[in-house]
Amino acid sequence: MPANLKPLTAIRFWAALWVVLYDFWPDLTGGHPPVIARGNLGVELFFVLSGFILSHVYLRGFEAGRFKYGSFLWARIARIWPLHVATLLGIGALAAVATLMGVQMTHPVIAWDALPANLLLVHAWDLAPRVGWNHPSWSISAEWFAYLAFPVFAFISAKLAKRPRVALAGVLILLVPVYGLFEATQGFPLTSATTHLGFVRILPPFAYGCVLHLVWRSGVVRSRREAKLGLLTAFALIVALAGLGAPDAAVVAAFGLLILSLAGLSSTGSAWLTDGVSVYLGEASFALYMVAIPWRLGFGGLMERLLNLPDDAHWPLFAWLALIAGAIATGMLAHNLVERPARILLRKLAELRPFRPREEPRAA
Repeated sequence: MPANLKPLTAIRFWAALWVVLYDFWPDLTGGHPPVIARGNLGVELFFVLSGFILSHVYLRGFEAGRFKYGSFLWARIARIWPLHVATLLGIGALAAVATLMGVQMTHPVIAWDALPANLLLVHAWDLAPRVGWNHPSWSISAEWFAYLAFPVFAFISAKLAKRPRVALAGVLILLVPVYGLFEATQGFPLTSATTHLGFVRILPPFAYGCVLHLVWRSGVVRSRREAKLGLLTAFALIVALAGLGAPDAAVVAAFGLLILSLAGLSSTGSAWLTDGVSVYLGEASFALYMVAIPWRLGFGGLMERLLNLPDDAHWPLFAWLALIAGAIATGMLAHNLVERPARILLRKLAELRPFRPREEPRAA
């Protein structure tokens, strides 16, 4: 199997953009068109991808007894924590500037009692007293929970490695009741959990991603034609399910065909979604996701003052397009200036420690 799954890297940008459009669309029209209204499920797509990619990188070593938990966690910290801290600082700076300018920020930002939980990445574990700072970071707190539990996922995956289709059937059968049971007991959908029970939200899609990796490595996608046809079918299915208001579990299940097809593009040698621009945008997707709300608070507040817009007014199209383009550009800057250099630095610092993190493909 190829080490670098470029199509899976590329799709990350579109998952992040789906979330960004979900967050920003009300500025344009006050509501969401059907497909954009399901943009919060872009986070579920990230979670499925995470389970798949971590299994791709680490499962063989786990099966062979070469998995080093400390190395794994250090690599994960290097991946997510520096940019998280940078966005916390950015949010604090924005709040300070807004205060000096006499601007009242509508988004809850400065919450000092929630800062320790945010810094420790446990604010999606019901350990933060209230919402604050960069709200989208709840998802990387949930990711951190899944990283800590990854040996459990890997152990189960290793036991099911010779029965991937049985494992897949089991996960798919359980998706609907799991999502239904959560909503019945908590009173809101699992896909709406963020700082409250966000660590639970990641578990079904992350497990699904681990099982999808077992299915893919069994050789289920046998040709480029199958991979391309599966990819087109997956896109059409996801758009149809999202647009028709299908249950969240059904949309999440459809992500499986998408990811198997994208991974199949790599294993069959297809050039689809392997170009430099697509891969780079995918690499910068985490930064786009993390800076989108700080960018909206800063640029949006400035634009509303310049255009003299009330809080609930719809934006002119040119201003809204500038909001989207600026978020993407800011994400690229954050990726180039913070995320990537910090990850490289922490990897180098690891050379001074008693463990050395394994090199990962860019799709991670």
